[in-house]
Amino acid sequence: MSQHAGWMMMRSLSSDSSVKKQALPPGTGRRVLGYATPYTRSLLAFLVLVVADAVVLVATPLLLRDIVDLGVTPKDSGVVVRLSLLVGLLALVDAGLTVWQRWYSARIGEGLIYDLRAEVFAHVLRQPIAFFTRAQTGSLVSRLNTDVVGAQAAFTTVLSSVVSNAVSLVLIVGAMLSLSWQLTLGALLLVPFFLVPAKLMGHRLADLSYQQMTLNADMGTRMTERFNVAGALLVKLFGNPRREDEEYAVRASAVRDAGVAIAINRTFFLVGLSLVASLATAMVYGFGGVMAVSGGLTVGTLLALAALLARLYAPLTALSNVRVDIMTALVSFSRVFEVLDLPPLVKEPEHPRPLPAGALGVELDDVSFRYPGADEVSLASLEAIGTGDRAAGSTVLRGVSFTARPGELVALVGPSGAGKTTITSLVARLYDPTGGAVRLGGVDLREVPSTDLREAVGVVTQEAHLFHDTIRANLAYVRPDATEAQMRDALRSAHVLALVDALPEGLDTVVGDRGHRLSGGEKQRLAIARLLLRGPRVVVLDEATAHLDSESEAAVQRALDAALDGRTALVIAHRLSTVRGADQILVVDGGRIVERGTHAELLARGGLYADLHETQFADPQGIVTAP
Repeated sequence: MSQHAGWMMMRSLSSDSSVKKQALPPGTGRRVLGYATPYTRSLLAFLVLVVADAVVLVATPLLLRDIVDLGVTPKDSGVVVRLSLLVGLLALVDAGLTVWQRWYSARIGEGLIYDLRAEVFAHVLRQPIAFFTRAQTGSLVSRLNTDVVGAQAAFTTVLSSVVSNAVSLVLIVGAMLSLSWQLTLGALLLVPFFLVPAKLMGHRLADLSYQQMTLNADMGTRMTERFNVAGALLVKLFGNPRREDEEYAVRASAVRDAGVAIAINRTFFLVGLSLVASLATAMVYGFGGVMAVSGGLTVGTLLALAALLARLYAPLTALSNVRVDIMTALVSFSRVFEVLDLPPLVKEPEHPRPLPAGALGVELDDVSFRYPGADEVSLASLEAIGTGDRAAGSTVLRGVSFTARPGELVALVGPSGAGKTTITSLVARLYDPTGGAVRLGGVDLREVPSTDLREAVGVVTQEAHLFHDTIRANLAYVRPDATEAQMRDALRSAHVLALVDALPEGLDTVVGDRGHRLSGGEKQRLAIARLLLRGPRVVVLDEATAHLDSESEAAVQRALDAALDGRTALVIAHRLSTVRGADQILVVDGGRIVERGTHAELLARGGLYADLHETQFADPQGIVTAP
């Protein structure tokens, strides 16, 4: 038995047999076959090559028999030369078939991986924000990597293994029976001594492999948490370096010990398989040799039987575990389908309507809203920690109605948790209202294509997110066709061009993970430049200056003035001084609009707005200062 065959058997037998106990959703197999449709011709060609390779595998030992019996024994050198050349030709054919198989296998497998990854990636990005707040990023990435590759194995590794091993087994046993049924029967009687220990060791390897994967995942999570900028900063500020080293060492040593155990068990595994195969070979040579001496068997036949025997146990062992291999592939498919079957909460309209040209107004008409429950937006299998909080949220908006006319600045103020951010999320259509309607230019957002909405509405949040890329790439993300001159104009309007020009690489400066190489005010101004480059007709600002110092706030406020000029704006205000010139101020409390009016009107009314204003601008002696 070759070492390669031994490793193939080991991989099959060490697969986790617990997959056989998993119940697959009805129709999984039929759905899997649907993904094979684009590759039907390639699959057929691939299977033909697999069968042809199996035939060559069996033909070579039979030719070796003829070389000995028809050439060497009668001392006919011509026969020896011709048959040897034929054996060499078959070796070339086998090499060609192997390369050709690999090409088809790669074409089918990588094509399937591409199809699945592209479909899952696009589907995940269409999920609501609530999905990402619950799902563990590592689990999502695993579906795009580990599970997709596992699903691909159904079309290539498992399929070729089943077909080639089944054909090889039939041809090998048939050939051996035709040569000597007695020795073939003896070889088959040793099969239980071959399979049973292999199965037992396979279970042991499966347990160790699962343990190693779990430990590696734990160690990987530890590194991911410590190596991102925020995690590294927390460790620097509060961590104990010695404790960090010791805790990581414990995890790394557990991975090391598992790796050693797997290596030793694999060695025992291969040695055991080789030992049984060697005993079987000794049996064939022993009994076959006696038969050859007595004239019941030719020497060539004996050599052919020995060569065929070396090829017998590998496919036999692989087929004994074929159910586990197939179920493993199907389970991977079902995990991918689980993500694909989660419907996006915010759907594209069946009958889209275009937005009107020109300036756009914003209207909320008797809007109510509750945040969706976990089962509506997420999967328990993607959530790393407890899933007890799966019920739908309580209502957070109740009967909210207002209109921001084209070009107006409408400010939302109120205590924390009042529902201000929820209102802006509905305007950006991160969610759909559970009651009422949100309209843009008189068109219900549920009828507006997402591409049109993204062009029309621009958002700047409290925490401006920048990709770990250059400033140029971060700007181009919202407008890939933007020229450098247009980028510089946007940066100038956002009062950040001088900063960018002062950087070593200018626009090609890498901002770091989440933009951490820049200050909070610099990131906010870059986010505003990004918005200006996009040129939306409606701007939503979610407390864009809430966490900035006075100097940064002043710089950002100048940038915001440029961003709001001539645009309809919906602004969440943390500092009331920033919105005293708003056309309309809406005071939100408990999910309702409890007051509305201008700054002066609301102060004169003496309600919640006046209380908030007094709280913000009162000095320690209780004297109210002018904003």
